[in-house]
Amino acid sequence: MRIVTPRPGEPRRPQGPRDPGDAWVIADSGEKYWGRFGAAGLLAVDPQRGILLQHRAGWSHFGGTWGIPGGACHQGEDAMDGALRESAEEAGVPRDAVRPRCISVLDKQVWTYTTVLADVVTPFEPQISDQESLDLRWVPIDELTGYPLHPGFGRSWPTLRQLIDVRPVLVVDTSSVADPVLVETVGKRGITAEHLGLQGSTWFPEVVRVSDCQEAVRTALNLAASSPYITLVSDCGCSSRDLVDSGVRVRSGEWLTSLL
Repeated sequence: MRIVTPRPGEPRRPQGPRDPGDAWVIADSGEKYWGRFGAAGLLAVDPQRGILLQHRAGWSHFGGTWGIPGGACHQGEDAMDGALRESAEEAGVPRDAVRPRCISVLDKQVWTYTTVLADVVTPFEPQISDQESLDLRWVPIDELTGYPLHPGFGRSWPTLRQLIDVRPVLVVDTSSVADPVLVETVGKRGITAEHLGLQGSTWFPEVVRVSDCQEAVRTALNLAASSPYITLVSDCGCSSRDLVDSGVRVRSGEWLTSLL
């Protein structure tokens, strides 16, 4: 593996100084990837309009194809912040207009690409705000494969498409988990996919707090009637047959603490 910095005058990051992350990673196979510290992009999902796609400028890597707004992570920047920053720079995505739901990481050993799947909670119109985009548009999910996609995004799309339909919910019995800061902290940091029995890397499930054990069970059962992605956190010994049959995953308060 070797690192190759951009040539003088190469039209990347036209405004402001370059970051050390703005460099090519060249694998031993000869494949090259943009971003010394990896790269990240935002897969914004609008319930009415579909996926936000970016038509990449001709001079860019695989120019002329369509993908999601994203780019190289900065030095010391985590992938979530990188995806949100890049989408704001390239498409004018307001940071508070989207709610992250899942992180999916493509690991090439010498380089990683992190896709942040996020739900649009406040509708917005994307804006071309730098020279990396020819066009920005909302594309219905079922029409996306009709576009000439960036090869990397195209290969990842079948997996990402499956993740879009997954909406995990954490029902927390607060009589078992009394510390509200604990629940809030776990919600912000996310939960690894392995702990939830899901694909992807990290999830940020919707959290439903219920103050009574039996009410928590009823809430979990009601949610499970329309979703297979429900986890109940409670210490009341509620491993009823109904919960098992409905597919609800039951975890203890200690389990939630162990996630920190």
